[in-house]
Amino acid sequence: MAYIGVQPTDTYLSIASQQITGTGSATYTLNYSVSNEEDVAVFVNNVRQNVSSYTVSGDQLTLGGTISASDECWVLFLGRTVGTKTPAVGSVTNDMLAGSIANAKLANSSITLNGTAVSLGGSATVGGTNTPHFSVGGSGQNISNASWTKLNASSVNFNVGSAYDSTTNYRFDVPSDGVYFFGGTASFNGLGDNVSYGLRFYVDGSDVNRGRAYIQHAGTSDGEGYISSTILLDLNAGQYVELYVFQGDGTTNATTSGTVFTGFKLIGA
Repeated sequence: MAYIGVQPTDTYLSIASQQITGTGSATYTLNYSVSNEEDVAVFVNNVRQNVSSYTVSGDQLTLGGTISASDECWVLFLGRTVGTKTPAVGSVTNDMLAGSIANAKLANSSITLNGTAVSLGGSATVGGTNTPHFSVGGSGQNISNASWTKLNASSVNFNVGSAYDSTTNYRFDVPSDGVYFFGGTASFNGLGDNVSYGLRFYVDGSDVNRGRAYIQHAGTSDGEGYISSTILLDLNAGQYVELYVFQGDGTTNATTSGTVFTGFKLIGA
């Protein structure tokens, strides 16, 4: 019947020896690889050397001193590496592994985060931040009657990424392609009865026809009115976004402290 387990050895391995011719060096290559100093007996001029006087590493023998061609040196192999055994599938455990395994030895040596390959053992930022992002106030600006007027918001609450121009153009300059969220609120005091007012977002100087807000103020004279709107825009680097305000009070009316313009880029967009 067939053997169960490892096939028994049916051949014999003779003890081998090797004559070494000195070259004035201390290190020589052996004919066979060995595991440690105890696996070889080293003789120099017929004197066996103490195992503490030489070292072996695989097939490299380093003597305790140099030998020349006139010296007689030979090695007796008491044990040597003659073959390898492949472990059975599923038999290698963590306890059998020493040290770490190089990424090059792994079938998948990296993972993908946000579309970017990251090597195992490396580092990456997951999630990120909504940068750039800004919030500016626009109180005290006179808005002419029945006219869409760009909000020149210059009071900066925060402007991370410095994409909002609060000194010259009063607009958000898009720094990179992506999807952006914007919000706007306009507030007025002293509105008359049945006064209309509204908000619009403009891209590159044109109304995007989305995110508009337009209501009719039905309060009493000298009332206070608020209007807000939000929008998501898929933008390209180099474009710019502005907020426009409208009021129809019959005369010029100034925005109050509730007027703000905000925005940020969506993470991963």
